[in-house]
Amino acid sequence: MVNTKVELCGITLDNPVIPASGTFGFGYEFASLYDINILGTFSFKGTTKDARFGNPTPRIAECTSGMINAVGLQNPGVDKVISEELPMLSNFFNKKVMANVSGFSVEEYAYTCEKLDKCDQVGWLEVNISCPNVHGGGMSFGTDPEAAAEVTRAVKSVTKKPVILKLSPNVTDIVAIAKACEKAGADGISLINTMLGMRIDLNKKKPIIANKMGGFSGPAIFPVALRMVYQVSSAVEVPVIGMGGVSSAEDVIEMMLAGATAVEVGAQNLVDPFACKKIIESLPSVMEKYRIENLNDIIGAAHNG
Repeated sequence: MVNTKVELCGITLDNPVIPASGTFGFGYEFASLYDINILGTFSFKGTTKDARFGNPTPRIAECTSGMINAVGLQNPGVDKVISEELPMLSNFFNKKVMANVSGFSVEEYAYTCEKLDKCDQVGWLEVNISCPNVHGGGMSFGTDPEAAAEVTRAVKSVTKKPVILKLSPNVTDIVAIAKACEKAGADGISLINTMLGMRIDLNKKKPIIANKMGGFSGPAIFPVALRMVYQVSSAVEVPVIGMGGVSSAEDVIEMMLAGATAVEVGAQNLVDPFACKKIIESLPSVMEKYRIENLNDIIGAAHNG
């Protein structure tokens, strides 16, 4: 009998499979399809201080082995998430959920995290620092180690739950940013967020997405994500959540060999709403195929090769 349980920042997961924020809504949308309690947990839709309508349409462009999105963090705002979304979720999900938080200033990150930290349903705070810093010229918090550390310190000062910093791959040195977050008190690191990409409509001769550019995700980015997980996990002591193009149980194991403690599945949920269910159900047989009895034994094992 194989063991699929892992521990993420002191909380035990039945398995390491976590639907990524923005691809799984607030969970109940998928609960009509299957029992979402089979998941390790899931990261709910990116939440900001105030409600956001998001970017103009079109927001989605298809790509070979992937997709580009520029949804723009559409969400009802933290107060409604707490008063409406989480109570609805409690009817379908009996585990701790991961709250994904975005912001456009350090103060916004702290405000939203402090509110969600008080919610019993929330087990972890996943802080997305790929957002533009409105007080810093629009550059993403996640592109500068000191800005990333500033957000980390601010959130840690108002929360008691584990804080996981979600990093952007659109940087020169992702290791430096991960180390800055760890030094500032981060309890974990998740990576990678989407890469920046675009598509052009040949008939209209202009970008397909109204925002011109957006986040590129899907199987095509898996090798890049794997490389960054490998680099970051060897440089920090805190647990790493790997994501980026994961679409199979084999991908989950590969991410864990690279150093991930848990693995998020993103774009594949939009291709196949049963993707995470299929990955979880096939994980034990794939473990047996590769003679893996306990997933904890393989975390970072590729570093020893």
